[in-house]
Amino acid sequence: MSDILWQPTPDRIAQSRMDAFRRFINERHQLQLSDYPALHAWSIDQREAFWQAIVDFFEIGFHQAPSAVLVENEQMPSARWFPGATLNFAEHLLRRRDDAVAVVALDESGGQEQLTWAELAAHVAGLQKSLQAAGVSKGDRVAACMPNTWQTLVGMLATTSLGAIWSCSSPDFGTQGVIDRFGQIEPKVLITCAGYRYAGKVIDQRAKVNEILERLPSLQQLIILPYACPNACAKDFKTTASVALWSDFYRCGGEPAFVGVPFDHPLYILYSSGTTGVPKCIVHSTGGVLLQHLKEHGLHVDLGPEDRLFYYTTCGWMMWNWLVSALAVGSAVVLYDGSPFHPGPERLLDLIDQQRISVFGTSPKYLAALESQGLKPRQTHDLGSLKTILSTGSALAPHSYDYVYRDFKPQVCLASMSGGTDIVSCFVNGNPLSAVRRGEMQGKSLGMAVQVWNEAGQAVMGEKGELVCTRHFPAMPIGLWNDPQQQKLRASYFSQFPGVWAQGDYAEELPHGGFLIHGRSDAVLNPGGVRIGTAEIYRQVEKVEQVLDSVAIGQQWQGDVRVVLFVRLRDGVTLDEALEQQIRQVIRANTTPRHVPAKILAVSDIPRTISGKVVELAVRNVVHGEAVKNTDALANPEALEQFRDRAELSN
Repeated sequence: MSDILWQPTPDRIAQSRMDAFRRFINERHQLQLSDYPALHAWSIDQREAFWQAIVDFFEIGFHQAPSAVLVENEQMPSARWFPGATLNFAEHLLRRRDDAVAVVALDESGGQEQLTWAELAAHVAGLQKSLQAAGVSKGDRVAACMPNTWQTLVGMLATTSLGAIWSCSSPDFGTQGVIDRFGQIEPKVLITCAGYRYAGKVIDQRAKVNEILERLPSLQQLIILPYACPNACAKDFKTTASVALWSDFYRCGGEPAFVGVPFDHPLYILYSSGTTGVPKCIVHSTGGVLLQHLKEHGLHVDLGPEDRLFYYTTCGWMMWNWLVSALAVGSAVVLYDGSPFHPGPERLLDLIDQQRISVFGTSPKYLAALESQGLKPRQTHDLGSLKTILSTGSALAPHSYDYVYRDFKPQVCLASMSGGTDIVSCFVNGNPLSAVRRGEMQGKSLGMAVQVWNEAGQAVMGEKGELVCTRHFPAMPIGLWNDPQQQKLRASYFSQFPGVWAQGDYAEELPHGGFLIHGRSDAVLNPGGVRIGTAEIYRQVEKVEQVLDSVAIGQQWQGDVRVVLFVRLRDGVTLDEALEQQIRQVIRANTTPRHVPAKILAVSDIPRTISGKVVELAVRNVVHGEAVKNTDALANPEALEQFRDRAELSN
């Protein structure tokens, strides 16, 4: 039991919405589910009763009632959830209309704007009317290339209130990255900024936007938010579409109307990372996203009307879509645009106290950066409002758990989560009823029939294998754009185990219910035929103080695969024989001899996607002299050149 770092008190359990939901189920169905494992098992065995309970517990307002909860065939994908039902997504996010703060929007230079619930609805009403006047109706696409501001949120709510489809990227995407995404979905409207700020610099977007406009012939309306370029005007933009500045396009005021759409009507189009080709356009449903997010925010994160949720994200990452759904449980959201370390590394920590944030969402890389810079928030900040820290994007290393409980706050639920853009939500989740164990994710998400399978398609416990979901769930994408026969969808998620969703994560389920994610399946190393997850190596390398970052790949070598580790070192540190030996010893002592790299090479930067994920496949391609198909998906594509034609890898 020594690996337990946090245990919820009986009082915290009793006050949680998860426990209220457990009691609700017991009363409704005359059951005696006594704990979370029992509740989860019931949610899988009785999926129809479970999802109906989510509808009722969170008071989903259907315009038309469904004829059933679920109609399905034996094999996935074949589900129809709540057939016959109609509803509106934005309507559920705008249920509060009081004068409490709903949205706080902050930028790195200290700017702050906020909207009450009533003001938010009034902005949505005004923009909705102008979008309608511009010809936007049910099924049309509205695309946005926007910073994380309140205007982006208003744009999404106005779009979805009309039954139109929202799709977003962030301004840090390159020209081709935006075209690769929006070019496929042919938007009628584009909302974008003239410029944005990052790390103290202003980046003027006008030339880039004009390049993008040339490649979007479907566009009928361009809406420009000047943002970091206050002198921007409509005539700066060359397009046959109508052009208007945000402040001229609509007038705030009135009450929004809400168009009812079928449960499985498209809500969002999100995009795969696109590091191996043109991004997949993943279409998510109105009802599926709403139910899944209500379940995750209301039960797993334990958010309610008194809470404020912050998540550090750009609008090009699914966590933005996830973040703003907290409005549906009455929570306020704190939006932040800019570098998390500008003007100093304590910038986001200051927000916790200033904004009374109760749930703080971040990434493993951010926590590791704070620790490496020696920050001890509990000594410098009050953190009295903070009850939960969320982390996703990659596996959270065990030493980062130690850091949080030692230097942040002992009485905080640290919830490391795992899911993806593919489901715009989580398979493995936090849980206010369960203990937090060092290095582990707390467990399966309600209603998600998650297992780990070996290569023979058998469920395994305490062994590494493929993370799968064996039963339908509402947040499964309804398809990929321009894939009418669902051939790409089936190839992407159902080809490894026919009829079963394979997420592409190399994972391990532990006997007490916790989970470990060992890396992406397609990046698994295979020396001597033994499968090794890259996260297993990263967890050890992170213990070596001289190393800031690393990436591991498998290099084809003499008819086999050898492990190659690239390391980014602290300033002033050289990769000499002694440091190489130290790295190898740490890996060998805590894993197996097969994990020990055959080669360790120094680089000055590690390539990552714009959402901060290490791109092992791109590095592997460069090392093997193969093309990287889509460098526009990378935050720092120039870093790839350091891996090309390395003489050290030829012997």
